[in-house]
Parts: sequence; C-alpha cells; structure tokens
Amino acid sequence: MMIPRDQRNVLILSTCQMMFGTGRSLFMVTAPIVALGIAPHLALATLPTALIVVGTALAAMPASLFSRRVGRRAGFLTGTLIAAASGGACTGAVVLGNFWLLALGGLLFGLFSGFAQLYRFAAADVAAESFRRKAISLVLAGGVFAGFAGPNLAKWGKDLIADPVYAGAFLFMIATALAAALVLAFLDIPQLTVAQRTGPQRPLATIMRQPVFIAAATSATIAQCVMNFLMTATPIAMVAHCNHAFGDAADVISWHIVGMFAPGFVTGSLINRFGEVPMILAGFVLQAACIAVALSGIEVFDFWLAMVLLGVGWNFSFTAANTLMTTAYTPSERAKTQGMMNQVVYTVVGMGSLSSGALIHYFGWTWVNVGAAPLLVLAVAVTLWYSLAGRSAATA
Repeated sequence: MMIPRDQRNVLILSTCQMMFGTGRSLFMVTAPIVALGIAPHLALATLPTALIVVGTALAAMPASLFSRRVGRRAGFLTGTLIAAASGGACTGAVVLGNFWLLALGGLLFGLFSGFAQLYRFAAADVAAESFRRKAISLVLAGGVFAGFAGPNLAKWGKDLIADPVYAGAFLFMIATALAAALVLAFLDIPQLTVAQRTGPQRPLATIMRQPVFIAAATSATIAQCVMNFLMTATPIAMVAHCNHAFGDAADVISWHIVGMFAPGFVTGSLINRFGEVPMILAGFVLQAACIAVALSGIEVFDFWLAMVLLGVGWNFSFTAANTLMTTAYTPSERAKTQGMMNQVVYTVVGMGSLSSGALIHYFGWTWVNVGAAPLLVLAVAVTLWYSLAGRSAATA
C-alpha cells in the first residue's frame, strides 16, 4: 500500500527530528558537566550549551532563504554536515581539554539547528489543510525517542573511551548526524512553483505587524525561552549545587525531553478540537506549575516533576504557536516569515541561555526559576490581547 506523500514526508522529518533531538539532548546533558572541569571560570559552564541557541539565531534566516533557493532536502543535508562537524569539535575538545573548542562545537550544532528548526514547517508546507496541524505535531513527536536515546548515549559514551572520559559520548553526535543524512535521501518536497516564488509579497515589516504574527512569535519565543533557560541550568543545579549523581541528572533531562515531545502524538488533535489560543494558555499554566514545583524542593523527584511539567507545557504552547503562525503568510512569503519567526525566537532564547549560567552560579537555582516567571505573565497577556483583538475584528 502506497503511503501518501505528505504522510511519508512527516515520517521522514519526524525521524530527522529524532536524530536532531538525540544529538541535542546528548550535548545538553554532557557539555555542562565537561565544561565544569575545563572552563576558565565556573560561570562559563553553560556557555557551550547557550551557544547552540546563539548559533540557531544566527542561522535562522540564512537557513530558510538557502533552503528556498536550493530546496528543502539539499538545505537539510547541508545542516547534517554541520552537525557532524560539531560532534568532531566536541570530541576534540574533550581529548585536548580545550573549553573553547567545546564552545565551537555548541555553536556549530546551533547552526545545524537553524536548519533543523525548519523540519516542522517543511511538513506543514506540503500537507493538506486538514492534516497541517497534525503534521507539525507529529514531526515534533519525533523527539520522544531522543528523550531516552540522548541521555542514555551520554551515559554509555561517558566510559566508551577510558581516557579521557566523555570523549566517546560526543562520537554519537557524529553518528546521529550521518543517520539523518541517510534518511533525508528519501524526502520528497517539491520546489516552489514559479507562481509561488514570484507571487505578490508584502514587506516583512507588514507581516510582522499583524496581531497573529505578534501573538504566535511571542508565545513560541517565551515557551522556548523558559524551557531552555531552566533546562540548561538543571544539570548544574543537580550535580554541582545539590550533589546529585550525573546519572540522576541524565535521567531527569531524559524525562524532560519525553515530556517535550510525547504529547506530539495528540497535540495536533487537541489543537483541532480546542483551538490554538486555549492550547497556548494551557502550556503556560503547566510551565508556571513547573516553577512552583522547582521552588518547593531540591530532591531528585522535585527536579523530575518540574522538568516533565516544563516539557509538556512547552509542547502545548510551542506547537500551537507554530500552527497559528502558518496563517500569517502566503506561499510566496513563507521562507522569510518562517525565517524571521525562528530569528526572533532564538535571538531572545540565546540571550536567556547566556545568562542562565551566571544566574545559577551567583544567585542559585531559586532565582533562576523566579527570573522565568515574569516572562510567562507577559506571554499570557499578549495571547489574551490577540484573542480579544481577533474577536473585535470579527465583530466589526
């Protein structure tokens, strides 16, 4: 039985999301611990992880425009080559004990992430209208496997090479990048037609002034920022501040990533039933619950429950914000609009990630969580403003 093209593409892109997420979660667990041993200052321990987000911000618009020119498949293959180079740099950093080489590895993985962040949009671009929300949700669901694979590969790879430890873990980043490249050979997304490439386009500033763009970009940005801000600090808080074992930190991050992506199998259906705005708000309520749990205690269970709530909340808000964004542009405008959305999201998230290491070093885990709370208040306010603005426009 022949699988319809849009469903086949979703399966391929979901697999690529799985490989991307595996490499990213492996790095998120391992890099902060490695950095604690080789960083010139402890406040820099989260810098390599933060540079993933910085690299994503730098590559967001170029990756989108490059993929528009050469096609989605060629663009994504270019990204996997950058990912393999990242794994090589990180392995070399451990062998040489060079912190700045580890930071370069994080930056390179971020450049790859600029391409990988387009997986969800690529699935939606060629999906039927009735399948679009589910397409985005199912591609993100590919990260479920990554929740188990990345942290476990980090634990297995820690002693894969006896001296130095952790070098073997980063070799798995190269393997996941090459696996994604093989899968991408089967991707079938047609180039834009001449009419779609040359059709009328509004100025980017006009698109960005739409209430729907403002609400979608703000919701996605804050959902991602709060998630990344707290997740980045968690391994250091657990190992360096609360004296929990590395294996416990890896398990907590593993379940956090499962929480991020497992709801993807049903989030699209929930959005179809309840709409984008209620799902965005539900996600922010769960992220607020994460902060409440994190402030209530520092046992392994407290970290575990907080990170699971954080992940599920991110999934609801981020997925719904992305489906909302697909209504903000025409086919001829999609490359620059998608690129700008990712640019906005990861520029802001990058600044938050760069500050999380200093915050946890100088002020501790409590203030990392307190610092995230006002962002959720802002996101809820903007979402409610968009909802009221939409109703007013409909009435008029």
